[in-house]
Amino acid sequence: MFTGFYGLATGLMVFGLMWLLAFLRVKAQFLDMDARGEKGAFEKILASYIDLAKFIIGLASGSIVLLVGSSALHSTPRLPDSFASPLFLLALSVLYGILFMVWLTLNYEQYRAHGRYSRFKYGRNLACGFSALLCFCIGYGWLIFVVTR
Repeated sequence: MFTGFYGLATGLMVFGLMWLLAFLRVKAQFLDMDARGEKGAFEKILASYIDLAKFIIGLASGSIVLLVGSSALHSTPRLPDSFASPLFLLALSVLYGILFMVWLTLNYEQYRAHGRYSRFKYGRNLACGFSALLCFCIGYGWLIFVVTR
């Protein structure tokens, strides 16, 4: 196994678990994205979802840059191996957040054009959004544990 394997494995398991939970939660094959069938109702909420994802991405990517950049100031310009797993989780948080924003926007555009939003897409989007948040939280918790140990 490589350095950071546990962080990568944790991030992938979080995504799989979130998708499974979202998929099991919904029984209908196709869903209505607009609340109570009100045309365009999701557009107002979409902006909030995108803003939350941008916030998480900004914090996670800023943390990665700050942590990696600060290693240049040390006597050995290399981070300890124990930082790899939390960094993988923060990187996955960024990736899941970007995928969440792209897929949610794309799926809403497709829904507006064709009126279909599938159970598969709902599960994937929900999994990306919550995985971004959970990977960020777990990664930060892990990082705090590694730094203070």
